[in-house]
Amino acid sequence: MNPQGGKAFGILKAKQDDRLEEINKEFLENPKYKTDEDLEDKLRAFKLKYMEFDLNNQGDIDIMGLKRMLEKLGEAKTHLELKKMIKEVAGEMGETISYSDFVKMMLGKRSAIAKIILLYEDKAKEPEKPTGPPTKKTFSDLP
Repeated sequence: MNPQGGKAFGILKAKQDDRLEEINKEFLENPKYKTDEDLEDKLRAFKLKYMEFDLNNQGDIDIMGLKRMLEKLGEAKTHLELKKMIKEVAGEMGETISYSDFVKMMLGKRSAIAKIILLYEDKAKEPEKPTGPPTKKTFSDLP
């Protein structure tokens, strides 16, 4: 699935991680977002999610990247719906979603379609079940 493999792909992803981390620092220093709860954790999660779909490190998610994202989430959309979603996030002239646009969408007050789908994905994940033998209980643990 990845366009590259091995060492080259690792270097590509490391460069991408560095570039997105710089953008995250800008958001952390921006007074507009200072009041957001858990901003650093949110930005870390947004970066990982974005990297998952910007596979070639071009710095943006194009219509095919968005299509893959939504198909993976079980939310396949038509070409026109995908174009509308990109315009909603990136503006009328946008044909791709930059990381900055992605973060602004996720932190913003507007309910962009892509934001709703991504938030739904997180809520749909089942909590991890504990593995191993159950913990021993005593009488004092009973309700």
